Parts: sequence; C-alpha cells; structure tokens
Amino acid sequence: MTTTSRAFVRPYQPDDRDALFDICVRTAHQGGDSRHLYPDLELLPSIFAAPYAYLEPELAFVLDDGERAVGYIVGTADTPLFVERYRAQWLPGLALRYPRSDRTAETPAEVMVDLMHRPERMLVRELADHPAHLHIDLLPDHQRRGHGRELMTAFLAALHARGVPRVHLGMATANAPARAFYDRLGFHELAVPAPGPLTYLGRTTAA
Repeated sequence: MTTTSRAFVRPYQPDDRDALFDICVRTAHQGGDSRHLYPDLELLPSIFAAPYAYLEPELAFVLDDGERAVGYIVGTADTPLFVERYRAQWLPGLALRYPRSDRTAETPAEVMVDLMHRPERMLVRELADHPAHLHIDLLPDHQRRGHGRELMTAFLAALHARGVPRVHLGMATANAPARAFYDRLGFHELAVPAPGPLTYLGRTTAA
C-alpha cells in the first residue's frame, strides 16, 4: 500500500475493532467528536462502521500510524445485497441492546436507533447506477496530509478490480471541509429528491 511519512494504509484486521469504533465516535458529528450527543459509544459504529467490516472485510482498509489504526474506509460493492445481509446477519445481534421503538424518535440517539432498524433507507432509486457506497473517517491529527486520498485509492482500486463501475456516498451537507475533500477526489453531486440533511456524491471507480 502507499505510504506517506510513518502512516500507511493496510487491510482491516479483526483486532482493529476498538480503533474502528473510536475513530467513528470521534469523527461522527460533522467530522468532529460525537460523544456529547451519543454517550453510548457502541451506537454509531454499530451502524456506520462495524457492519461493513463484518460483512465485507475485503473492502475495509485502515490508516495505521505504526501503533494503531487512526483512519478507515469501509463500504460495500452492492448496496441492495448489503441491505439484505445487514438485516439478516447483522441487525439480529443488535436487537436486544437497541430495540426498535414504535414512538417517534426525539433524541439524537433515538434517531440513530431508528436508522439502525431501517437499512432499506439506503436503497435510493436515483443512486441505482452507483451500486457501491462507502464511509471514510480519519482522526483530526491525520487529516489534510494526503491520507484520505490514500484510503480512497485503495478502496476504489478494490471495487474496480471486482468490476464495480461507480460508487456513491452520503455526507452531511453542513460539513464543508468534507465536501471540499470529495470534490478534490473527483466526486460530483447526485440529484436525490428531498435528501434531508445529506448531500449525495458519486464517481467512477476508475483511477
């Protein structure tokens, strides 16, 4: 994998789990720390990071600083299939800790538990020709050093080798630095009706 300074990109390993969770929690609120909003430190990673590492570990890569993972990229090559597998193989293991509620979600945590139980929200008709999707996060001290590009390069190459033509992501519209990062990497906006707080971006997997 490509190396920049001491840090380097490598495939995810099971013993990266704690670091994966930590990175997710410390970058989940518009790129910053989310612990003040989500005191349960297992909640967000159980939705946005761990299921990908579990269901498609071959598409999970981390940035290693020589001591631990300090960034990651995870995703799926096939969003509809991922949704099926998430519901059948991942969600049952969370049901006791995070039971689904019939009442309207009000707190940030309740909103996330609701999302957890609705993986079909990922099936957006306008994104069908971008079948893959991804999540990428780096700890603040390792941002703006080219590491995000290295992670993305590894992920896109893995998709391209599998014959996946295009990939998409959903980002918080308010996260302007993230949008600038994706623009530099060749992502463009994808029109999705009523996207809520998200902006959808996509690109080809070709280098």
